[in-house]
Amino acid sequence: MLDECKALANETRLSILEWLKDPGAHFAHGAGDEPLGVCVGLIQQRAGCSASTVSAHLAVLQRAGFLQATRRGQWTYYRRDEARIRAFAARLHHDL
Repeated sequence: MLDECKALANETRLSILEWLKDPGAHFAHGAGDEPLGVCVGLIQQRAGCSASTVSAHLAVLQRAGFLQATRRGQWTYYRRDEARIRAFAARLHHDL
């Protein structure tokens, strides 16, 4: 559980999770319609960070189990892993 808490201990990572909860409201028109998720370029644009910084944030969230990544050609798409997020929240609620 410590890795998950560390992943959430950053404002940008929390924002990314929030944006991906409702991609249609936070990204360019049509981004929420992509079944694979939101491409990293749109996340980078929204975050206003360098590509390497956003990639590092996404990797931390993915290792913690909060995001799933799908690669299609040169593009990587990210979406939330809702089941893992619910399980973490339940574990947090139970343990604390």
